[in-house]
Amino acid sequence: MKKILLADDHSFIRLGLIQILKDEYPTAEITEVADGDELVKQVSLGDFDIVISDLDMPGRSGLEALEQIKLLKPQLPVLILSIYPEELYAVRVLKAGASGYLNKNAAPYELVTAVQRILQGRKYITPEISEKLLINIESDKKPHEKLSNREFEIFKLLASGKSLSQVAESMSLALTTVSTHRSRILKKLDATSNSELTRYAIAHQIIRDIDL
Repeated sequence: MKKILLADDHSFIRLGLIQILKDEYPTAEITEVADGDELVKQVSLGDFDIVISDLDMPGRSGLEALEQIKLLKPQLPVLILSIYPEELYAVRVLKAGASGYLNKNAAPYELVTAVQRILQGRKYITPEISEKLLINIESDKKPHEKLSNREFEIFKLLASGKSLSQVAESMSLALTTVSTHRSRILKKLDATSNSELTRYAIAHQIIRDIDL
């Protein structure tokens, strides 16, 4: 019997994913969680064959949870789901230890294919991701691809209009820590203000257009 840990903050998304998984694995035991902190807690408490996690969740993001999971149980395979296009996150999550990355807009059979391949001990990598991995050389990286995972999460929040205090609260970080990360982000992206971060994020399709 397969034991699957499923993390997504939207109950209707979890319901749909469970239905797809149950069609393929009728006897599977599926544990549901709604945020990154509970995801890490369940990993530490139980034994699972695979983790399927959304990338964007309240509190600890899927990316941060992934990093913690790989510290707790390095051999536990993790499939990351996201609404973001592959070129934005796929390489980042694979480098962080994920066994695969799947866009939520993919057909249901793709989820089954990804899970089957990962349970066989393989990576789930689409041709698009494979190509991106091949050309992902430091000199070819865009400025935002050089941000650390935490810097990237903070960058997204700041670019979306969040204040330093809101970012600190959302990520459970000290205000001084967020401020230090912001300074590094501005330097790496050659920006001088949050408005410039927003324009950069919109230009690179990291966030949708918002009123500046």
